[in-house]
Amino acid sequence: MMARFFMAKIKIVQEWFEKGQKDFQDAEFLLKNSRAKESISFHIQQAAEKYLKGFLIYNGWRLEKVHDLIKLLEEATKFNKSFIRFIKPMRKITNFYFESRYPVGYEVEYTIQELNEAIKQTKDMIDKIIKTIKIKNTKGVKK
Repeated sequence: MMARFFMAKIKIVQEWFEKGQKDFQDAEFLLKNSRAKESISFHIQQAAEKYLKGFLIYNGWRLEKVHDLIKLLEEATKFNKSFIRFIKPMRKITNFYFESRYPVGYEVEYTIQELNEAIKQTKDMIDKIIKTIKIKNTKGVKK
């Protein structure tokens, strides 16, 4: 019975990672093809969010409707203190979600350099998540 529960949880975690991987690949494709920077930033944030949620669910966290990567990272550090190093870069990426989806009262313009750095930081975090939980047949993002 417990093994079946664990396998069901692994399947859910893998589904979160698959969705996150699609977002990451979309961000890379959009950046490579000079598409709307707001769309790129949104997909970067979504990839980070989905991988973090998968990691947290793997560790027994109860899913919440939250888009704040800092809040998710604070939860992640309860399971693995080394995730604290991602708080600073993910603060900017958290803003991507709100800036790309809602009127924020100021002009939002991302540079290619900012987006490339956000992709790099997100990839680093995703790789850390994958290495930490080591689910069979789960891969990080390709770069």
